[in-house]
Amino acid sequence: MDFAFGEQDEAFRTEARSWLAGHAGSGWERRAWERVLGKAGWIGLGWGEGGYGNRTATLTQQVVWAEEYARSGAPPRSGHIGEKLLAPTLLAHGSVEQKTRFLPPIASGEELWCQGYSEPEAGSDLAGIRTRAERAPDGSYRVTGQKIWTSLAHEADWCFVLARTDPDSRRHHGLGFLLVPMDQPGRVEVRPIRQLTGTSDFNEVFFDGAHARAEHLVGGEGAGWTVAMSLLGFERGVSTLAQQIGFAAELARVVREAVDRGAVADPVVRDRLVRQWAELRVMRWHALRTLGGTGDAGAPSVAKLLWGGWHQRLGELAVQIRGAAGGAGPEDWTPSVPYALDETQRMFLFSRADTIYGGSDQVQRTIIAERVLGLPREPKGGV
Repeated sequence: MDFAFGEQDEAFRTEARSWLAGHAGSGWERRAWERVLGKAGWIGLGWGEGGYGNRTATLTQQVVWAEEYARSGAPPRSGHIGEKLLAPTLLAHGSVEQKTRFLPPIASGEELWCQGYSEPEAGSDLAGIRTRAERAPDGSYRVTGQKIWTSLAHEADWCFVLARTDPDSRRHHGLGFLLVPMDQPGRVEVRPIRQLTGTSDFNEVFFDGAHARAEHLVGGEGAGWTVAMSLLGFERGVSTLAQQIGFAAELARVVREAVDRGAVADPVVRDRLVRQWAELRVMRWHALRTLGGTGDAGAPSVAKLLWGGWHQRLGELAVQIRGAAGGAGPEDWTPSVPYALDETQRMFLFSRADTIYGGSDQVQRTIIAERVLGLPREPKGGV
């Protein structure tokens, strides 16, 4: 199973490849790179005809762009949360005023977003959130609570926050999906979380009466759960296919190291390498099968289970191939550089979280069991 790209798709590929070759060098500051992408019209290809400052592209052309971007070695994106998650959500649930206000700055790369879902007390149980959004006398909201594992919050201008607008509500009832500005000193505090890799892409975010305007509630009162679930469904398809380009490059690097170190003489290592290759092909076929589809409640969960476990196993295999040398850094320890890692070590350490963030494996299996297989729902409260 594969795409049959047409002449227009290949012409689009040539344009994308040429542009990336001329612009995607190293040394870009991440926010500046988003503006470069926006000025050239490469943000928001999948939004359709909306007049929000983006160029339009067919589904196959979106795949072409994603694949060429991954192959080019272009800088990591800071604007993907706004482009790939919030924008489709606003197109589906937002008011005309919300679309007009927020989509053009995303398309131009001028405003960056983060996602305020997970909380310390709720874990992967999104319906258990405690962050409150209380009505102020002027009709606006005051948001109070804590979010955690918030990607790129230290760079973001805005955060879409799932909060409880009805203080007496329980579980998935009485929630609101609010658009909250991050630049509120004394009301919004961001604390980076240092990871195993030594980097700090995730953050804790504390809201202490943060202001959110009434017209920035998406979907209306009590619709937060519906909007939030809709957003989670956008984390698949084109982006998954692009992710697999990166996975293929990592697998090729592991294979080369296995050959160079003579580890391929071990039949167990050879078997694991072949399994990784075969499973990566299965992931591609699954992504193609579900690409552009709607109404398949289990597709995002299946995709997450496939790639999370696959990437984690690849990291384990990579350090197994190295043996004892896998525990040694690429540079000698110094006070100024106490924590140097190479690409393989970073992949191994970061992949430990792949089966947790974005919805843990346990949560994904529960979704498949309840929404696809129709099995009885998991008992709550120990009942």
